[in-house]
Amino acid sequence: MLERIGEGLKPHGLAPRGAFHPVADDGVPELEGGPCGTILLLGNLGGSIWPAFSASPERADGMAHGLDRWTRRVLGSLAPGFGATALFPFGGPPWLPFQRWAMKADSVTPSPLGILIHPDYGLWHAYRGAFAFVERLPLPPREQRPSPCDSCVERPCLSGCPVGAFMSGRYDVARCRDHVAGPGGRGCREEGCLARLACPVGRAHAYPAAEMAFHMAAFLAGR
Repeated sequence: MLERIGEGLKPHGLAPRGAFHPVADDGVPELEGGPCGTILLLGNLGGSIWPAFSASPERADGMAHGLDRWTRRVLGSLAPGFGATALFPFGGPPWLPFQRWAMKADSVTPSPLGILIHPDYGLWHAYRGAFAFVERLPLPPREQRPSPCDSCVERPCLSGCPVGAFMSGRYDVARCRDHVAGPGGRGCREEGCLARLACPVGRAHAYPAAEMAFHMAAFLAGR
């Protein structure tokens, strides 16, 4: 089943991102056929989704939430063929706890920036949705790998932000947005978050420049 799903996702630049059998306190909604037995997370690794999304009508129409609308269309159309219900990290409230699910399903941990870091892909990955199954599918054991942040002494991600938006131990969204929108924020607007780019882990998988600019424009627009 997981291999078939992977093949179905591949043309869209998406991939399975780990799975788990939920318990009562995982915040998984009840499915139409009964309690959820398996959650399979789905997302991108590096800039894998950019070619497919760039060619999509959702990208071309200029309307808000293009990536979310594309994700909903793609995963929503694929899910019934696998007997699954598509779930998404957007569209709330209520918001589904995708980061908590990711840490149960995948070898990721929180970074100092708050973004989940992967041992190979670093900060260049995302969870775009999930397939929920009533059935308790057989799953391979979760790969246990140490966080690359544990052995990182210099923490260049924290000092890489021109306005120190992460230095207080929390993300100062207003300070970040003011800088990115201002005259000194051109580098962030066009090349991507400088703090994120400062992390040495998975740099080969960094998003292409056009994707970086798209995400920063969406951030400034609040969408």
